[in-house]
Amino acid sequence: MAAAVCAAPACANVRQSSNAGHQNVSGINFSAGSARPGALSERARRVAARRAAVTQAVLTPPVGHEEVRPSTILRPVSAAAVDSSKALEQFRSMGGASRYASEAKSSIMSIGLSIHTCPVEIREKLAVPEDKWEEAVAQLCSYPHVEEAGILSTCNRLEIYVVGLSWHRGVREVEEWMSQYSGIPLEELREHLFLLRDRDATSHLLKVSGGLDSVVMGEGQILAQVKNTFALGENVEGFGRHLSGLFKAAITAGKRVRSETSIASGAVSVSSAAAELVQMKLPSNSFDDCRVMIVGAGTMSRLLVKHLVSKRCTEMTIVNRSRGRVEELQADFPEANIKICLMDEFHAEAANHDVIFTAASTGIIITKDDLAKMKPAGSCVAGSRRLVDIAVPRNVDGNCAEDENTICYNVDDLKELVELNKDKRLKAADEARDLLAHEQASFEAWRDSLETVPTIKKLRGKAEAIRMAELDKATQKLGEGMTKKQLKIVEELSRGIVNKLLHGPMQALRSDGTDPSEVGETLVNMHALEKMFDLKNQDVPTRGGAGRR
Repeated sequence: MAAAVCAAPACANVRQSSNAGHQNVSGINFSAGSARPGALSERARRVAARRAAVTQAVLTPPVGHEEVRPSTILRPVSAAAVDSSKALEQFRSMGGASRYASEAKSSIMSIGLSIHTCPVEIREKLAVPEDKWEEAVAQLCSYPHVEEAGILSTCNRLEIYVVGLSWHRGVREVEEWMSQYSGIPLEELREHLFLLRDRDATSHLLKVSGGLDSVVMGEGQILAQVKNTFALGENVEGFGRHLSGLFKAAITAGKRVRSETSIASGAVSVSSAAAELVQMKLPSNSFDDCRVMIVGAGTMSRLLVKHLVSKRCTEMTIVNRSRGRVEELQADFPEANIKICLMDEFHAEAANHDVIFTAASTGIIITKDDLAKMKPAGSCVAGSRRLVDIAVPRNVDGNCAEDENTICYNVDDLKELVELNKDKRLKAADEARDLLAHEQASFEAWRDSLETVPTIKKLRGKAEAIRMAELDKATQKLGEGMTKKQLKIVEELSRGIVNKLLHGPMQALRSDGTDPSEVGETLVNMHALEKMFDLKNQDVPTRGGAGRR
């Protein structure tokens, strides 16, 4: 800029001579071997014109230049900082922060099937019981492109969540595992599978936990099942940091939906929907005089007892493999008159009951042939025994529906009840989606904030390596005459200088992930520091002292 200003007088003289129409240009000498004077004059005019144009550009900014890009020369630092903030806002609006966040970041994938897309005959073959959960996760993580894995297995869904760098290969490996585990050919299995990635996958789990994807919208049992999945994964190596954070976010979202909206009003679980559906279908719309049996004494059965008691059904028989759990139910529900029977008594006792709920983990326990041997049901059910199968795998054989004196229901039939409650829950669902969007943004911000951790380690590691190298040089120059106290003072001095210099950059790289805009700024800082300190190819320090790429 200074050179251009200093040259301005000479350029001005050239411009004046040119405008006056002189043949010789002042201030320009031509050597003896030059071209003809006329040609030289023409050339000089062109040179002078170009210099004049440059001078004009330097001394006279274009119209509107201030509005486009104000000069930062002689401006206060605060004004320049304002421009930096505007540039950052423009960067964010163009998706810059999200672009940085997506670099070399593993994908979260959700692969599975649910009652919405898959019949119970397929779902039951893929059900993963608790005692096989850890083994299944270990098998999934043994694949080369699966870094983390978690499985949400309920009566209505089987959803596998995985984290992997290569999402195409990761999906293929999960599909392969599902086919091997279930024994279902992959071509047949794919007809029922859904596949979601990253934000779609995280959004889906939050909706599931909030009850927005359930057969009975807002039902609370699914939140308990998400909590149980998180509990199962707490001490499992393959259930890593990303999935642990995702399931924590899902649990928080599920709690908020139920406490801050009215979505949980009415039937709110598979068990309560089953009890409500049967009551609705009974001739008297009441359990009065009905002889009720429940097979199984687990969580589903406990909820059944709870909801049946709330509907004034207090006389029931519970059949289980052992007496312990049923005795616990007797103690927990003293208002109910619960009779205990063991599984070997099931068929004999079933003949004496009008409504039978099955929620056992034993597979098929009753068939059409068994029903043919039973006496007709009572008048409270108009002679048609009700079999309500809410177990997965199923307890009631599909051919039971062929018996003319039996009406069968399974979990798929609960959709009818959902339709009745659909309208009154739509408004609550809209409110719930707003809450879920907020929780998802918080999770995504937290996940993006993890991207700065390697950079922090690299920067700290590089600074420490430089400090140690310079300290060694200094101590060698100082000689062996230094005392231990003096050496300690010098080392503490070097450490203090490094720590103070790194304080600002480290603060710029730290974010708790609660504010998405703050995370975006942190990611911008991260990439700037990586470029400044050449950290891209720097090894990440490990506890043992060795680095890894």
